[in-house]
Amino acid sequence: MADPRDELTGPLGRLALGRSAVDRQSELRLDEPALAAAWSNPDSRVLVVSEGRALVLDEVDPVATDSPDAALARLVLLPSLDAPEGERFFLGRDEQGRAYFAVPAETLPGRQDAEARSASLREVGMLLSDLDAGLLTHAVALEYWHRSHRFCPRCGHPMQSASAGHVRRCAQCGTEHYPRTDPAVIMAVTDPEDRLLLGRQAAWDANRYSVLAGFVEPGESLESAVAREVAEEAGLTVTGVEYLGSQPWPFPCSLMLGFRARVDDPERIRADGDELQEVRWFSRAELSAAIEAGEVIPAGRISIARKLIENWFGEDWNHPAGW
Repeated sequence: MADPRDELTGPLGRLALGRSAVDRQSELRLDEPALAAAWSNPDSRVLVVSEGRALVLDEVDPVATDSPDAALARLVLLPSLDAPEGERFFLGRDEQGRAYFAVPAETLPGRQDAEARSASLREVGMLLSDLDAGLLTHAVALEYWHRSHRFCPRCGHPMQSASAGHVRRCAQCGTEHYPRTDPAVIMAVTDPEDRLLLGRQAAWDANRYSVLAGFVEPGESLESAVAREVAEEAGLTVTGVEYLGSQPWPFPCSLMLGFRARVDDPERIRADGDELQEVRWFSRAELSAAIEAGEVIPAGRISIARKLIENWFGEDWNHPAGW
């Protein structure tokens, strides 16, 4: 049976941090009695987050892992009675009506289960179920925003959490502030021979390459941002842009918007020496051989960059071993 969530995906398919299995039910965020009832319900579950980390349990199920969608780790979710004190972020309800909250804490709670471990979203995002991936992505994004926006940017006074964690309100001047999301474009740039452009930042490992990316500037369209970033980082002129998909990237607060960009002047390629130390064109055969030889380490599976590269490779391409 087809998964109805697949209808919401584009050419890149279901992205690791774009998955979810809850209805956020934003209409309940101002309904204090309903939130209190949900919190006191013994079936409700709470995710404790601390500086972007949560407790997880590794799953070892040889049968389940035959499926590419099988969860290899799961979040440690607590009954509300066992949750620490703190702000409560309402994350939503699943198909069975179970409510989920997140509580930020200075440290993760101790566990009697010795197998539970602390992990970041970047480490385990690919290993979680749709439900857990969505919960952790949502919670990490909210936790960072609350932690980094404690004071009102208008008058400087402390702010308090409101709207079940989705607003911060200043008691002094009454202004409300909403979670910040920074849009960033990321693009698979191709030339007339359908070669792919990859670049390497100076701060990366010597063989680490990825597609080009950059933040959208104020007053700038997404298409213009794609063209500007490609021109700035690689000296090339974009002649066509195609939107492919998006993924939240709460490291700390980005939304990655994926594109395929075409250029007609591949010979003008040059690294800017600032953002990128090196830029190279790859055919599919060249990239496959470079990955197999260890000359190129591609973007990680959790990233939209990896999906853009795989989309360019195509379904019929034999990906390199260890890909």
